[in-house]
Amino acid sequence: MTDARKLLLTRAIRGLADGLVSVALAAYLTDLGFGPFAVGAIVTGTLLGSAAVTLAVGLLGYRLSRKRILLGATALMTLTGFGFAGFTSFWPLMVGAVAGTLNPSSGDVSVFLPTEQAALAHTAAGPARTLSFAWYNLAGSLAGALGALASGVPALLASHWRVSLLIAERGVFVFYSLCAVACALVYRTLTPALEVPAEKQPRNALAESRRVVLRLAALFSLDSFGGGFVVQSLLVLWLYRRFHLDERTAAAVFFVAGTLSAFSQILSPRVAARIGLIRTMVYTHLPANIFLILAGLMPTASLSILFLLLRMAVSQMDVPARQAYVMAVVPPEERTAASSVTNVPRSLAAGLAPLISGMLLEKTTFGWPLVIGGALKAAYDLLLLFQFRAVRTREEGVH
Repeated sequence: MTDARKLLLTRAIRGLADGLVSVALAAYLTDLGFGPFAVGAIVTGTLLGSAAVTLAVGLLGYRLSRKRILLGATALMTLTGFGFAGFTSFWPLMVGAVAGTLNPSSGDVSVFLPTEQAALAHTAAGPARTLSFAWYNLAGSLAGALGALASGVPALLASHWRVSLLIAERGVFVFYSLCAVACALVYRTLTPALEVPAEKQPRNALAESRRVVLRLAALFSLDSFGGGFVVQSLLVLWLYRRFHLDERTAAAVFFVAGTLSAFSQILSPRVAARIGLIRTMVYTHLPANIFLILAGLMPTASLSILFLLLRMAVSQMDVPARQAYVMAVVPPEERTAASSVTNVPRSLAAGLAPLISGMLLEKTTFGWPLVIGGALKAAYDLLLLFQFRAVRTREEGVH
């Protein structure tokens, strides 16, 4: 098995775990007795904690072995799962959220991301790189959709075996830890070809590409701040409070949403080959954000779910193009740092929004989080097009 396929496999395993937890987390915390504000606070803790660890890895660990970084991340993921399975009070869970790897979103916002992206970019160049990222995200999204669907299993098991629902829900986090062990076994087989040669290691994390990376990071932060209002865990909570949608139905909805999202990304390389990476990012993302706003305004569950599904059918098409663009505008030895610096502000920005979203849901069941999130993300699309439509990749000549 090639290194690229190994990275696709680990992305799928982690996607399965993240998809399961992203839907199950809100229900588990609610069953423990926490209100929307407390749930939003813990979700915020997961995003802020991931951001801090990811930034440290990108800026301080660029001379470390990528293989060792990934193995260390799996150890942290294992501890996170067992911590959430074992603790039931707010502050221990908050500490686990901040210090661990738990992901409340259907996407990937973890310490694994910059290292895996940089390693995957080593395996291809040009249009093939965009295609590699498309398959990488397809693997994660499909597995995440299956994980979302599986989030209804604890309720079924509790009903069938007549055990406490909380006991069944704790099994989700034990499974999360087992997924980390499976990833570690795959990472151990990665080859030295994915490492940066010692003679090419930069003196600084971002020597040549600092300016363009910081500009992209600022824009990505705006997008992620908007996305933080509608992370999957909080969408589940909103659907429950607004339309009394039960956990099993929510699991089915987000399975379909994740599947639509997954297969849409395969179209991204074809669109990018015709109109370019930046225009692909904007022209597919902007309609998705309009659908998100409409979902928040709809008076019935069926209409809201329809627009959420329409949103998911196009909202992730920009992801392979975005990842390929970042990897293409920086030199190979700066890719880990560039990925970290562009993703960490995203996590920090996204980490602030769930707390606000939780406060809004505490006061009203109206879809303010969806409306606000969609408007912010639409503003990002327009700013990205204006600022970067003339900036080329290194293969084309950056200016």
